[in-house]
Amino acid sequence: MADAYTTLWTNDLCRALISGGYEGQRPSVLFGGPHQSQPSFVRAGVRPGDRVYPIRVFRKRMWVLGAMEVGQLLDYDTAGEHLDMEDYLRLVHWKPLKGGCVSEVVVGPPGTPLAFDRAVPGDLLARLTCRSRRGERQIKHVVDGELRSVVSLRGIYRLAPESAGELEALVAAAE
Repeated sequence: MADAYTTLWTNDLCRALISGGYEGQRPSVLFGGPHQSQPSFVRAGVRPGDRVYPIRVFRKRMWVLGAMEVGQLLDYDTAGEHLDMEDYLRLVHWKPLKGGCVSEVVVGPPGTPLAFDRAVPGDLLARLTCRSRRGERQIKHVVDGELRSVVSLRGIYRLAPESAGELEALVAAAE
């Protein structure tokens, strides 16, 4: 059974994507690495068939930017050897997503269009639940539907099935 994950994008990255004209485009590449600023999809347990939801925290709200299905996870240094020319060109096109220290590439079919105006409603934010080997936990620091700290969202987190379904519905409703 496929899982769903969130990955936090910085506000600087989101501003760069907006000013670069990426809004409305369908991402087909994501980058991961060994550091908190560019976390590892492999270490998070992401596999082909899983779904990744890029998110942003801005003005005390969480925004779901879109969704992408994972087709392949590749080592960044050898990705060019495994990709056909079309996929390699997509990797180059999505260069703004590439942070400083990249070690892996997630490639998949084009995802949903990127949108920077899709806020997660406060009631959904309050019940959003992540899963780990130790169990389930809700997003921390949610007070009156506002996110007071981004700490519990930094990284890549596997969503509980119900939460994944609700994020998918939010993304699908905007398409």
